[in-house]
Amino acid sequence: MEFYTVEYFQRRKKEMEEIFNVIKPDLQELADYFSPRSVQFIARNVRKPIVKNRKIIDSTPLIALRNFSSGMMSGATSPVNRWFKTSISNADLANDYYLKNWCAKQEELTRQILYSSNFYQCLPEIYKQLGIFGFSAIGIEPDYDSVANFKVLPIGSYYYAKNSKGKVDTFCRVYMETAKNIVEKFKNCPTEIIEAAKKNPLSLYEIIHFVEKNKYYKQRRLNSRFAKYISVVILSNKNEFLSIKGFDKFPYVVFESSYSTDVDYPQDSPGINALADVKQLMTMVKEYAKAVKKIVCPAFKGPASLKNKKLADVPGAYIEEDESGRGITPIYEVNPRVLELKQEKDELKQAIKEHFYNDLFAMILSTADSTRTATEVNELKEEKMVLLSPLLEQIHSALRQILAWIYDEEIRVGILEPLKSEYQNYRFEIEFVSSLAQAQKVSNISSMERFTTFVSNIANAIDPILKSKLNGEKIIEDYATFANISPTQIVPSDELDKIRAQMSMSQNQAEQMQAMKEGSKIIQNMGGVDSYGADLLQRFGII
Repeated sequence: MEFYTVEYFQRRKKEMEEIFNVIKPDLQELADYFSPRSVQFIARNVRKPIVKNRKIIDSTPLIALRNFSSGMMSGATSPVNRWFKTSISNADLANDYYLKNWCAKQEELTRQILYSSNFYQCLPEIYKQLGIFGFSAIGIEPDYDSVANFKVLPIGSYYYAKNSKGKVDTFCRVYMETAKNIVEKFKNCPTEIIEAAKKNPLSLYEIIHFVEKNKYYKQRRLNSRFAKYISVVILSNKNEFLSIKGFDKFPYVVFESSYSTDVDYPQDSPGINALADVKQLMTMVKEYAKAVKKIVCPAFKGPASLKNKKLADVPGAYIEEDESGRGITPIYEVNPRVLELKQEKDELKQAIKEHFYNDLFAMILSTADSTRTATEVNELKEEKMVLLSPLLEQIHSALRQILAWIYDEEIRVGILEPLKSEYQNYRFEIEFVSSLAQAQKVSNISSMERFTTFVSNIANAIDPILKSKLNGEKIIEDYATFANISPTQIVPSDELDKIRAQMSMSQNQAEQMQAMKEGSKIIQNMGGVDSYGADLLQRFGII
């Protein structure tokens, strides 16, 4: 692979860095007002003392960001809810029991993997970065204990580029790694690193990890260097490779708040939109503090003879006047419109929270009413998520890549049984049970309930045979699909047919037994109480 040299990747890194530097000042400004310690533009500064930020003098942007992260976590990817499901693309097999059962097993396995890994610990930080900067990146690597391990990358420590379809296919990460970890991860380490790991294992070295589409990609080749993506690790100060290998699955997933094929980095986010209001709020807080200070602690004037007199602020304390009868008085009397300033400040705070959808996340709590029905609460929640749908769809796009990566890993390590050969040609799909999708399905459920109630009422009032117009099996199957009910809770149609046949056979046997009992009574009555059936038949000459 002569094409891939250290100089080539260093040149590609420089090209991507130049593009990133265009937005770097904007990212730094966003960090100053929302999360001062969330950026890492220089890898070597990882152990430098934290510089205190003096631009945040009001906690409103911090609270708004926290509520945004918590709201997205609970509304889109709550660990306690089934927020995704898997299915097969063929609509004719939608009710196939084997496929539904297989998909249910795959869903449960994926949930267990997400629970056992650090995925849900990473999500809040991802949502924070997404809310401030409009993008966030997470690295995925195989793990022996939990199948997958996730790592949220600091803003400024990486660059990425997209292909013509707008999909991220190139990623460059710059970070610091200890000598001890370098020796553990990589086999071909320079002597200097090996010696440093013995003497000072925590000494840091700059590492460059570069992943892009492999120009030597060859399908069905077992050598990882011919995989779909080439992955190289470079020791920056030595300009030499620590590792050259390949991946069939892209090891990084980028979350974005908006989609564009023309630019690599999003230009819209709650933080970007709220920045002007946040800066105005910080100025307003200073002016409000000045106004209050002029009321509480004004400047004073008085005769020169009282210059060294101390003005007591204890109630009841006083100071004598001088010979001229003059005392100490305020230099000027001000009447700042503090209430108006406070109202304007509160309006700015509310606007900032609205940029981060705090008003929507708190809608149910702020409008709590003991008389509110469950349907009304659900409608409020669905309305909230409808307003979030553009951002939510972008999040789903990134989550779909993560779940697809986990599915491939389940097949690779053999913890998931592959589909039967007759189903191999059908496409595996991931469906998100987001609040927006649930809102559409809830309307379908309501329509089904109203329809079945209507038919039942008509049948009871006019003609019971009209109940046969309802296809009960189909209604139950569709209801379970719309309500996101596990297929393991539904008896398949084949089993239901067996139950019907068994019940029908039992009913026929019961009818036959009843008929035999009634016939025996008739025969006994005809022959008298002492006559038996055989005697009676013999009398009639039948036997």
